Amino acid sequence: MIYKVFYQDLNNEVPIRERTRVIYLEAESERDVRKKLADRNLNIEYIQKLEGAHLEYEKRSENFVLENV
Repeated sequence: MIYKVFYQDLNNEVPIRERTRVIYLEAESERDVRKKLADRNLNIEYIQKLEGAHLEYEKRSENFVLENV
């Protein structure tokens, strides 16, 4: 499954919308996503599972690049 992860680079600060970044990741579950990103010390705001039409829409985006973790 493909997941879209919304995060902040600084784990010790309050999230600010304008600083939110996104990565796309292939994983088995939301828990697996968190495990794969644990060593990066990111402030994960939201993890969204992408499938069907939503996944196809995201793939057409110029920002869609699967992170290799």
